[in-house]
Amino acid sequence: MRLLVIEDEIKVARFIERGLREEGFTVETALDGESGLQKAQAGSFDLIILDVMLPERDGFSVLRELRASAMSTRVLMLTARDGVGDRVQGLDLGADDYLVKPFAFAELLARVRALLRRSIAEETVLLHAADLQVDVRARRVTRGGQLVVLSAKEFGVLAHLLRRAGHVVTRAELAETVWEDLPNTPSNVIEVTVYHLREKIDRGFTPALIQTVRGAGYLLQKS
Repeated sequence: MRLLVIEDEIKVARFIERGLREEGFTVETALDGESGLQKAQAGSFDLIILDVMLPERDGFSVLRELRASAMSTRVLMLTARDGVGDRVQGLDLGADDYLVKPFAFAELLARVRALLRRSIAEETVLLHAADLQVDVRARRVTRGGQLVVLSAKEFGVLAHLLRRAGHVVTRAELAETVWEDLPNTPSNVIEVTVYHLREKIDRGFTPALIQTVRGAGYLLQKS
């Protein structure tokens, strides 16, 4: 997923950028409000992390312009001011969440993932790759026109892999998304779930869609 960080404090911007990239996100950075607004309008981002106090154009102005153009991208605002008025203003302008500096990266990451989960839940309910089709709302899976019955965890893994089709999904990401971020989810539990999922959707069909990327995670082919 593509994230845009608009933050003028270089150390903070690099800290956020490095951490998010280590978690598998594609990240772009802007160091002032005007260039951040231009990048947001020109690119296709899944989430924007937006500081309030910015040179050229402040975060509230950037957010106001984005919402005026009907852009619905999730926005997480950052601020060094813990005043209720600032938070209310940001939320009234269309921010989706607020985080006060200084913050732990773990909290930032948790908020980012929560916002992205909300975005995914509002996406189209029909996912597909090759002759595999998944109706998310009805929780109905077919391959080659044949109904495939999956457990709840198998369905969760498959839906997440489809949403990230063409990208490597780490076991940690699956634990976060499908197992609700349980920190002690054993890696072998995820591996067994993926094994059973493959048996149901790949065995007897061409092409095999789910691949193991050694040392990294899993990849679902787009076609």
